[in-house]
Amino acid sequence: MSNETDDTDVPDEGEQGEDPFPLNGSGAREGDPDEQPDPPAEQQPREEDEDEAPGIEDLGSEVEFDAEIDDDEEIGKDDLLGGLRIDSTDEIEVPDRLVDQVIGQEHARDVVMKAAKQRRHVMMIGSPGTGKSMLAKAMAELLPKEELQDVLVYHNPDDSNEPKVRTVPAGKGEQIIDAHKEEAQKRDQLRSLLMWIVIAVVAGYAILAMGNPIIAVIAAVLIYIGFQYISRGSDAMIPNLLVDNADTKTAPFEDATGAHAGALLGDVRHDPFQSGGMETPSHDRVEAGAIHKANKGVLFIDEINTLDVRSQQHLMTAVQEGEFGITGQSERSSGAMVQTEPVPTDFVMVAAGNLDAMENMHPALRNRIRGYGYEVYMDDTIRDSPEMRRKYARFVAQEVENDGRLPHFTDDAVEEVILEARRRSGRKDHLTLELRSLGGLVRVAGDIARGEGADATTREHVLEAKGRSRSIEQQLADDYIERRKDYELQVSEGHEVGRVNGLAVMGDDSGIMLPVMAEITPSQGMGGQVIATGQLQEMAEESVQNVSAIIKKYTDEQISDKDIHIQFIQTGQQGVDGDSASITVATAVISALENIGVDQSLAMTGSLSVRGDVLPVGGVTHKIEAAAKAGCDRVIIPQANEQDVMIEDEYKDMIEIIPVSHISEVLEVALEGEGEKDSLVSRLKSITGSALESSDVTKPAGGSEPTPQ
Repeated sequence: MSNETDDTDVPDEGEQGEDPFPLNGSGAREGDPDEQPDPPAEQQPREEDEDEAPGIEDLGSEVEFDAEIDDDEEIGKDDLLGGLRIDSTDEIEVPDRLVDQVIGQEHARDVVMKAAKQRRHVMMIGSPGTGKSMLAKAMAELLPKEELQDVLVYHNPDDSNEPKVRTVPAGKGEQIIDAHKEEAQKRDQLRSLLMWIVIAVVAGYAILAMGNPIIAVIAAVLIYIGFQYISRGSDAMIPNLLVDNADTKTAPFEDATGAHAGALLGDVRHDPFQSGGMETPSHDRVEAGAIHKANKGVLFIDEINTLDVRSQQHLMTAVQEGEFGITGQSERSSGAMVQTEPVPTDFVMVAAGNLDAMENMHPALRNRIRGYGYEVYMDDTIRDSPEMRRKYARFVAQEVENDGRLPHFTDDAVEEVILEARRRSGRKDHLTLELRSLGGLVRVAGDIARGEGADATTREHVLEAKGRSRSIEQQLADDYIERRKDYELQVSEGHEVGRVNGLAVMGDDSGIMLPVMAEITPSQGMGGQVIATGQLQEMAEESVQNVSAIIKKYTDEQISDKDIHIQFIQTGQQGVDGDSASITVATAVISALENIGVDQSLAMTGSLSVRGDVLPVGGVTHKIEAAAKAGCDRVIIPQANEQDVMIEDEYKDMIEIIPVSHISEVLEVALEGEGEKDSLVSRLKSITGSALESSDVTKPAGGSEPTPQ
């Protein structure tokens, strides 16, 4: 990369000369009254800033509340606001720095602290809405801004298709451009004066000496065109300000998520006029990419695996070399012939994505991030504590302040938001960290209050917002439930053989009831088969095979000459995935084999081991609510999930929750009758023996918490 211009770069006083303000070795402009230029005011360190402004070392420090906090630990432990005494969020001060606004993610925040201090790359993997982009922006605030640069692109007289590149301190680029324009203006004035003198002389000679005014007009036009052609050549000497950081207050932050190759890597515009003196100079057609604009700052790319392989390879080069030349990204464009000198790309890259991002990400690019930085997994939940509840109250205040149009929330409205954060976590004593969706609830509630002209957002507004802000999946699930009631596809009373009400989740926050039916028929082939229909995915098919082992072990029926048909009713095009319907399938098949009816006012969910243990599943709260909406009176869930139940108050009196730990307990609750059912259940208990009494299925060996299947 060239740091000085060629002697023939810039025209001076009508000839090709030096830059009016070239840089000397120390970075000062020769001939400038101020030999050593001062940086812009916003870049000069101030003594008072050093004493007052928090530094990188303060990252992760506790943020103080102006509102009063109850010192009684017992009160704070049970209080939804963590002991915070406020009437509304208007009393909570919102921190100025983004890094202090981050809720949870302590590990990721500490990594960002180290990465900002050492200028390391970071890859953040986690669910959407957990704060990846916010941490990336916070990182840009922490990087030093004194090193910012402007980038200029000059015409290369030796080869116009290889423009020269020059970097100068931030703010100097505009001064250099203005100096070049001033010189060009002086030359234009001198050239115009000379042109009119020549025109006057030639025209006067043609009229006075030759007596022919037509020749005078033609000569004047030709002279004018000739001078304009010369002017275009001299105007091409004005450099192009590629990256301008004159008004940048902090280190640059460039979000290149979903950027095409030209927007990410830079591009050269196509020029339809490439001859006859009408073409645009190559250096004037050069456009900076996000990697060049992010120089000395942060380049953030979310869903990095969606970048094409070629772009990832070029990005890898920019990361490793710290510079990357710009060329046209379209092979058919005239810009493809242009290749600039290397342009600085000394940025800190923050790559983000979901878990699948690592699978489709270029391995060499990931290797460079790991080799020169950190990899962080973003938490989905955080343990509930009085301190975290206070921070969630501050989160509500932050959303109100950032939006700027919402009424502040009352204390009971904040409490309802915190309750929803608990519910969405899906785990006991935890709060969700998917704060983007929780912020959506805050904004909807605030919009409702604002629409009513209320002075504050109350609990009633939050409750109404819960209904209005339902996800598409939840709206579909509710619609399915209503339609099935209309067509009697959903049964919630009586007993039926081989039919069980199963439960499933759609998306992340919606439950639905899916009936499962089983039928036993004589085998028409060499041996019995288990045939399952309903668009089952791989994991669901495997769970059906596991259930067949339970059936063979716990029934006296000879099933080698029988086919077992299992149907998941109206599963839709997406089908069924996961093994949370295992106990549903087992109950339906055993009911069909034994010809014993199943209580239709009962719904169930749970995974099943090959030994008959009922294992925990995900989304249990949403499944219970779906069963209540469908009209069921009771619901069976794994005993290990009992601590995760956080249903809305309106459903608590509508449905009875029955936790179980073994398939025998499921059958004892679900099957009708006394004699045959008791015989079957006692047979199951006699086979398992003391295993049922001694085993603890609520937690796996080692005492750690179970992982939902």
